[in-house]
Amino acid sequence: MSLRSRERLSIRRFGIIAFCVATPVAALLTLYAAEPFRSVILALCGATIGAAVIAIWRSDALSDDMLEMIVKRTRSEKVLPWPEVVAAMPDPAVVVDRSSIIQSYNEPARAVFDLLQAGKSLEHVSRDPELLESVSAVLENGERRTSRLLPHGVLGRRFIVTISALGNTEHRKARAVLITMHDQSEQHRLLEMRTDFIANASHELRTPLATLHGFIETLQGPARNDEGARDRFLAIMADQANRMKRLIDDLLLLSRAEEKANLKPTGTVDVNGLLADVGRALAPIAAARDIKITIANTPEPLVALGDRDELFQVFHNLIENSIKYGRESGKVTVTPEFKPSSKDAASGSTPHAIVSVSDNGPGISPEHLPRLTERFYRVNAEHSRRVGGTGLGLAITKHILTRHSAELSVESVVGQGTTFRVTLPALKYNCNSIS
Repeated sequence: MSLRSRERLSIRRFGIIAFCVATPVAALLTLYAAEPFRSVILALCGATIGAAVIAIWRSDALSDDMLEMIVKRTRSEKVLPWPEVVAAMPDPAVVVDRSSIIQSYNEPARAVFDLLQAGKSLEHVSRDPELLESVSAVLENGERRTSRLLPHGVLGRRFIVTISALGNTEHRKARAVLITMHDQSEQHRLLEMRTDFIANASHELRTPLATLHGFIETLQGPARNDEGARDRFLAIMADQANRMKRLIDDLLLLSRAEEKANLKPTGTVDVNGLLADVGRALAPIAAARDIKITIANTPEPLVALGDRDELFQVFHNLIENSIKYGRESGKVTVTPEFKPSSKDAASGSTPHAIVSVSDNGPGISPEHLPRLTERFYRVNAEHSRRVGGTGLGLAITKHILTRHSAELSVESVVGQGTTFRVTLPALKYNCNSIS
């Protein structure tokens, strides 16, 4: 029966019911009701009976436009078909039928499976045994399952896959399954970084603690009355205690830098004055290695955007590294400069303050350069520990510069030296023109 026929039949039924109810009510009221209520109620019943008769005999005259509107509304409320739903999903999604033939998929799924194509068997697209077993199980029992997926050809990607039944039959067997994949690669990478960090920090602390413990036992035992040994051991113990203090201080600095990663600094810094203060703070360390520090000044005041204490830490780390890992009796040169915004750049582009820190030391091999800012990474671990390095200085520097929307680059030639370059957002070159 068509929609229009059903609508007309409903109207006829309404008219018959109204007629059957209103007629006996009118008859009873005629016999028993008193004036003036009888006249009013009889009039209402008469109107109801008349409307019922019209509805019964003239229902065919129902407006075609009205019926067409009802049909359109019904169609507009139809649920979207599942291929359109799959295409709109943000995560990779694939639908396969009972024969494991791919029926539909979305664009994100293409990045996971190179051979993905409608009409192909799932086994020809992925040979992951856990995924194929889970799909078969859901097709048989209709119960949702999850599995892990490490797709071939997608290096470092890890997915949690959910397989859900579509169109269960009376025997709970699914007519098809929906495979959705949630990318957990970033979470896994962060977990690995956290695990490595804890392992490295524990190792760095364990060595000096073991040394302290050993010397304490020696001083309490065989060397109890040996003044020469006591003085020598106490000096070593003080050195190891300082090493642990430096490590803990750097861990705290790194933690603070990470906590404020999304809080952009709002202050301003006089770059020339800042570099001069760093140079004075590091003068004793440079003198101990007979290294000459040369810090240039820009012709006019140079003002950068940032937090002064944090930028002091950045340049302190970079210049100290040049002193510790540069050539003994060598030199370290610090050069600030101003780079105006390009004339071809879009309006509102930011000028920059660039600070270069160069040494004439042994240099760094190219394979080490990309990893210099990793936590606890050292080019020469033995030399780093000997000069008091913790392996966290450049990691702290990177986090601080990221917060400042700044960049750190490094150039090095083995046997000639290394240059670290910091690029900071700056204000106008002449401080007198700053409003």
